[in-house]
Amino acid sequence: MALQCGIVGLPNVGKSTLFNCLSNAKAQAANFPFCTIEPNVGVITVPDERLNKLAEFVNPDRIVPTTVEIVDIAGLVKGASKGEGLGNKFLANIRETDAILHVLRCFDDENVTHVDGSVDPVRDKEIIDTELQLKDLETIESRIQRVQKQAQTGGDKVAKQTYDVLVRYKEALLQGKSARTVQFDNKDDQRIAHELFLLTSKPVMYVCNVDEKSAVAGNAYVEQVREAVKEEGAEILIVAAKTEADIAELETYEDRQLFLEEAGLEESGVSRLIRAAYQLLNLQTYFTAGKQEVRAWTFHKGWKAPQCAGVIHTDFEKGFIRAEVIKYADYVEYGSEAAVKEAGKLNVEGKDYTVEDGDIMHFRFNV
Repeated sequence: MALQCGIVGLPNVGKSTLFNCLSNAKAQAANFPFCTIEPNVGVITVPDERLNKLAEFVNPDRIVPTTVEIVDIAGLVKGASKGEGLGNKFLANIRETDAILHVLRCFDDENVTHVDGSVDPVRDKEIIDTELQLKDLETIESRIQRVQKQAQTGGDKVAKQTYDVLVRYKEALLQGKSARTVQFDNKDDQRIAHELFLLTSKPVMYVCNVDEKSAVAGNAYVEQVREAVKEEGAEILIVAAKTEADIAELETYEDRQLFLEEAGLEESGVSRLIRAAYQLLNLQTYFTAGKQEVRAWTFHKGWKAPQCAGVIHTDFEKGFIRAEVIKYADYVEYGSEAAVKEAGKLNVEGKDYTVEDGDIMHFRFNV
């Protein structure tokens, strides 16, 4: 289950530069709007030192990390929801992503023009928010037209339920609120809401693109953003995209680490961004370890063992018998599966076991 994130923002805020850092796919980056026309899609591996550590013990034929898919669309402008700057087409490209990475310009540079003439990340955020909300409102009103008659005159229970969900969303959007502010307790309502694929229902992370000297502590622009989004429950990440681009150009791991140390950073913004995206979506990782491969698998926090088995193959979930579980710390301490077993640290778990981040799993199943 590869995580998919869509990058949005105004033109010239550093979206394509950030995308290039993330994916090493060279999206065109230039100093004018609509430089990116077709959506760029990059698949990147999720950095996880635990995977490499396990591979040292197992010495497998291959190592398979989990991945994140990044979709970069052209910079949006005011009126994008109505097609300004081809915005309608661009917005459709991120409708089915899991999360939104909203890049905000938080740096001054007279050589990089701003589409609205000045640097103001809070204003920029509100422009994009409004365009996404208007696009969602258009979707909602279209759906209401299709189900209203059925819901109000017929005995169609699903149509009535769908209509009620749509009306709640419409009320919020008309008040200038994002769809994510509307919460549903009923599971059927939650399913209907999810199937609408509303842009503003997705979790959002605000990526504050700063200059190199602000990469560690941020700046006044970042503080303005932090204040503006404090009620949203959204994540904020500080990244110096230009600095990240310089790091990405370095060929060796040692050179990259040296660059980071000199910049006062413990790790790259790319690694921090991916981890933050996992946290935003309540995602965790378990591992399988054998001679053929050591592999990372993504699952939702709180999932039971059969659900996690289903990530590998639906047959594993259908025919689940039990799971053999080794804690990552135990594997590292004892150095092999055999040694873990001998120490009595391998646990056999049933259907009710809640898988934890870092668990090394072996599933028994029968279909």
